[in-house]
Amino acid sequence: MALTPSTMLDLGTTAPDFQLPDTISGQMISLKTFSDCKGLLVMFICRHCPFVKHVQEELANLGKDYRDKNIGIVAISANNVGTHPDDAPEKLKEMAQELGFNFPFCYDETQEVAKAYTAACTPDFFLFDGDRALVYRGQLDDSRPGNNIPVSGKDLRAALDAIVAGNPVPSEQKPSIGCNIKWKPGNEPPYFGA
Repeated sequence: MALTPSTMLDLGTTAPDFQLPDTISGQMISLKTFSDCKGLLVMFICRHCPFVKHVQEELANLGKDYRDKNIGIVAISANNVGTHPDDAPEKLKEMAQELGFNFPFCYDETQEVAKAYTAACTPDFFLFDGDRALVYRGQLDDSRPGNNIPVSGKDLRAALDAIVAGNPVPSEQKPSIGCNIKWKPGNEPPYFGA
């Protein structure tokens, strides 16, 4: 496990489009799926990572708490299942069902979507406004496995609440930290390990 921070993509960046299969429903998910939402949260997560396991119940809670607030949420796993079989699509579906995810959990087999978002770690969060401009990227909160800080989601929730209220999201943001995305050999993006 390589401890990896998020890349902190420039605020204002337009959400890259994608078309990925939802491991739960089998439907194809894209930006258009969320066209009526006033905000869109894109989360890069997986099943095996201890950093994701540490916050996975809070991720499920985000789905429940923002379901009726017109915020779209999609989770994406891009890990190489050749080296990490626990992150295979059928295992992602099991995880989503066990935790009660009410949002799509997609599998990015080519890893091209993760690259387009400059995703670097799991978990890695990207929040876009109604125009699909990036307004938040970074950590869920200050909690990490073993640091005894309770998982609250406070940083990400503050950004989500700002979008719901139509307020600007504070630009002071801390990077997320987690396991590096498990890139396929020769597929590592230029920002990997930077």
